[in-house]
Amino acid sequence: MSIDLAIFQIIILVFSAIIHEYMHGWMADRLGDPTARDAGRLTMNPIAHIDPFGSILLPLLMITMNTGFVFGWAKPVPFNPYNLRDAKYGPAKVAIAGPLGNLITALFFGLILRFSPLPNPTLGALLALIVWINLLLMVFNLVPIPPMDGSKVIAPFLPVSWQNRFAEAERYGMFLVLLFVIFGFFLIVPIIDLLFKLIAGFPLY
Repeated sequence: MSIDLAIFQIIILVFSAIIHEYMHGWMADRLGDPTARDAGRLTMNPIAHIDPFGSILLPLLMITMNTGFVFGWAKPVPFNPYNLRDAKYGPAKVAIAGPLGNLITALFFGLILRFSPLPNPTLGALLALIVWINLLLMVFNLVPIPPMDGSKVIAPFLPVSWQNRFAEAERYGMFLVLLFVIFGFFLIVPIIDLLFKLIAGFPLY
């Protein structure tokens, strides 16, 4: 992989993760919780969101190891569920807002890729990368493993005992996510590729 492509992948990943986190904060703010705004996180300024390990070191390590894909995250946007006007479904709405932000981004660039004449193949490849990374963030975050967004989206629809188990499992969240990346990531790749083909009109590979 060329150094230029590696840098571009990290830039796309960082800004896509920022869109994801910004949307969490924006939805919480709309629902009555100003925590993200008060913390200075309701902004697209990357300085407010970059996590040194998840936004820079991990993507660089994955590129160096030639893993075939780049993954990372931005600092989670804080919110206080007790401030939300919708006590039952508010946390789920905040959780789903991040993946929806990535879906909207993927649709925007994917439809450009599909319907606009592009001056050269390189631009098309870069747009395709934007679409794929945003779909990756959307689908990955919707996996219902605590503390990822998917677990919070389905929590209000589960029995209280299951909600409590999800809450208890969050203490092992990083370990569970790492296990999924190592052993279960292949399960979501076909979903990402299918969504890419539906949006862009052609397979990525």
